[in-house]
Amino acid sequence: MIQRILSKIVENNLFTGKAVIILGARQVGKTTLIRQIFQNNPELLWMNGDEHDVQNLFRNMSSTRFKAIFGNKKIIVVDEAQQIAEIGLRLKLITDMLPEYQLIVMGSSSFELANHLNEPLTGRKWEYNMFPLSFGEMVQHHGLLEEKRLIPHRLVYGYYPEVVTQQGNEETILRQLANSYLYKDIFRLEQIKKSDSVIKLLQAIAYKIGSQVSYAELSQLCGLDAKTVEKYITVLEQSYIIFRLGSFSRNLRNELKFSRKIYFHDNGIRNMLISNLTQIENRNDTGALWENFIISERKKFLHYADLWPNSWFWRTKQQNEIDYLEERNGKLTAFEFKWSPDAKFRQPVTFANAYADAEFKVIHKDNMEDFLL
Repeated sequence: MIQRILSKIVENNLFTGKAVIILGARQVGKTTLIRQIFQNNPELLWMNGDEHDVQNLFRNMSSTRFKAIFGNKKIIVVDEAQQIAEIGLRLKLITDMLPEYQLIVMGSSSFELANHLNEPLTGRKWEYNMFPLSFGEMVQHHGLLEEKRLIPHRLVYGYYPEVVTQQGNEETILRQLANSYLYKDIFRLEQIKKSDSVIKLLQAIAYKIGSQVSYAELSQLCGLDAKTVEKYITVLEQSYIIFRLGSFSRNLRNELKFSRKIYFHDNGIRNMLISNLTQIENRNDTGALWENFIISERKKFLHYADLWPNSWFWRTKQQNEIDYLEERNGKLTAFEFKWSPDAKFRQPVTFANAYADAEFKVIHKDNMEDFLL
């Protein structure tokens, strides 16, 4: 059994008078996490928002009726909560009027759920994102040496729990994820009807990882107008499939100010979208896969460690570039990502002169633990 980092975080915030909200893509292990925390606990009541009778139950419900339904159960889990109308107001009612119950709410689409929760539950919730398994969690599971040996495998197949635990079936599982599970909430929305266009957009993004992208360029590749592309990317980001990284600009006139890169939360999903699960030794996109992997893993590490630096990439019009920058407590650090420890890279002179106080590091497969643990 792989112990999730979020388990201890959730346990530490139980019965503090606030709801615990866990958001993340489908199949990342939200249900498994909560079942592991409360295994065989007789005080647990599980309610699934995908079920119509549960949706109906929450309509026009009073605190008295909620209390009658909950009875002796003290831990109330509402799974797939984005399916329940006005869920935020219903949860606010429970939190305010029935503080003896611990609410745990899970959802797979923040574009629906978070919007309904933010205002009603202001000051009444602990909110966390849950990602596929992380490098740190796997190191805890079977040690640093073993996990580093598996990094070439992770670059291709990623970290979705089922992919990790069912060795030999990676391609079948990834195909199911990429073809159905991840998009269930997206395609259900009225404003996203062209499923083929969404897949084409994701495929275009997949081919561009590690490179800056423009909405105009993506629109030409997938047959959508630029505004629709931007809207779809926002929804895909809020569904925990992709995330954006903006460009850093302060001192130089020739720095790119409004550019962006787009990464996938999981390498396996990216590779499945372009139907390329070739092993790392025989690929020509290893550098891009490494960059996507290391940045997505850094994102997991920072979230679970409750660290919130500003982050960007840096590039000039003359194509001087640094992969990743972080600023925390006024300290700017620049990172370049190279798969091979023998790869040569010098900090761009333009950047060094403009940001003389910034620290510069190269992260490769031999020292990756310094960046991710």
